[in-house]
Amino acid sequence: MPRLPAKTGSHSAPKPLPNPFQQAAFFVTVNHLHDLPATAGPEVACVGRSNAGKSSALNTLATRNRLAFVSKTPGRTQHINYFRVDEDQDRFLVDLPGYGFASAPGPIKQRWQELISAYLNTREQLRGLVLIMDARHPLKDLDRQLIDWFVPANKPVHVLLTKSDKLSRQERLETLRYVQAELGKLPLQSSAQLFSSLSREGLEEAIVAISRLLDRER
Repeated sequence: MPRLPAKTGSHSAPKPLPNPFQQAAFFVTVNHLHDLPATAGPEVACVGRSNAGKSSALNTLATRNRLAFVSKTPGRTQHINYFRVDEDQDRFLVDLPGYGFASAPGPIKQRWQELISAYLNTREQLRGLVLIMDARHPLKDLDRQLIDWFVPANKPVHVLLTKSDKLSRQERLETLRYVQAELGKLPLQSSAQLFSSLSREGLEEAIVAISRLLDRER
């Protein structure tokens, strides 16, 4: 007796979301505001403390290991690095220098801070900010200072709480609620999520959130 074909359920597994950041490629590095590229397309900036896992988060977003340089020594990103998201459109992820690295000389830290603040408040192409914080140490003084710098820009902030795999489930939920509550007290449009480059927790949520920032009108 011939075998009958196996029955299939009426609901198939959902397909993963398309990831536009898989096509991201290095575009240019600049060290001064007057060297910023004369592009007209939208930009989303990524910034965070020097040990928050910013480069790892960018690599996870792009599903590759070497889009952004990951160093064992925090604070290696000392310039503004542009990554073009897609070849057919001028859309960019902008990797800003990490801030708060204790071993950096005072003048270097001051220059980084001035560069970040000036970019966030003067770059017309900027659509929003991705603020990357270690989920174990969220909203430190320098994180709050950076948010204060960005409030006058009147643009949204999306927070990635990285290294979430280092916390228990209960700790993750409590941290997320705390950050959302603190952000809600501020005069800006904000959102927050848990994220792990190791377990890829929150990857699809981050793809959606950052894509929305890029597609946002000025």
